[in-house]
Amino acid sequence: MLGYSTISAGYSALEAAFQATWAGQGVTFTNSFGASGTQAQDVVSGQPADVVNFSLIPDMNTVVNAGLVPRNWQTNKISAAENGFVADSAVVLVVRKGNPLNITVWSNLTDSGVQIVTPDPISSGSAKWNLLAAYEYEILIGKRTQVAHTFLNKVVGNTVAEPSSGSKALSTFLAGTGNVLLAYESDAQEALAKGAAIQIVYPQQNILIQTPAPLTNSGSSNPSAVAFFKYLFSPAGQAILVVQDYRSTLPSKKSSLNKAFYDPSKLITISAMGGWSKVWSQFFGTTGLFTRIENAHGFTS
Repeated sequence: MLGYSTISAGYSALEAAFQATWAGQGVTFTNSFGASGTQAQDVVSGQPADVVNFSLIPDMNTVVNAGLVPRNWQTNKISAAENGFVADSAVVLVVRKGNPLNITVWSNLTDSGVQIVTPDPISSGSAKWNLLAAYEYEILIGKRTQVAHTFLNKVVGNTVAEPSSGSKALSTFLAGTGNVLLAYESDAQEALAKGAAIQIVYPQQNILIQTPAPLTNSGSSNPSAVAFFKYLFSPAGQAILVVQDYRSTLPSKKSSLNKAFYDPSKLITISAMGGWSKVWSQFFGTTGLFTRIENAHGFTS
């Protein structure tokens, strides 16, 4: 099993539960979790994996284009109802306990004295979701694209650390760096449940994080991997992910399983933005907006 960094606890719970089922008797797991983009490159370089769960579609495309995952992975018979997404999440603003800077909305990220921690968008899928969510905040409240550009430039200007992955960004923040962390809802909730001295701010404008998970070619020929993959998309597997603070992608269970999750007043999807091909070119390509902004502030080369 290979996945993006912050979902490691979720898979620990899923694997333990699966091993307690008849299909999981005697099945063992070897796991690798890290920054989504780096993980995708590692698979292409030869890292063995039967099931992969990346943070976003472009990282999945890396392994698909290398011929390691079928191009029809989103429409296979096992997970077609979920379109290949095993879990959903959203971006939240994590602050110190007591919220000393009174961070309540996205626009507060550009306030004087705000020091932001967010992962490195070169390696991290979480970072890309964070930047998109911040940019789309301005669009969702009716601002022009140039206003959104200016806002993102100020957000990156207030960023003091860009660790390589979402989990490392959380560790960096908990160790004392910065006073606002941009993170997955699931990761923040897990930290809070473990007693971290933080508070979570839930923005009313957000983006739906959709994390893809297929079988690789090797996994498709491994009966144990196929059985585990089916379990991921089963009501039992989805319920475990919800306990781990991920939003279910199982259509028949969304209403009953996701009762505890906050509901943004405006929630955009990548599809509504024109799809990943357009989004990637516009924001993350070599001349994309986010690439230019990151370079201007010295975060990328």
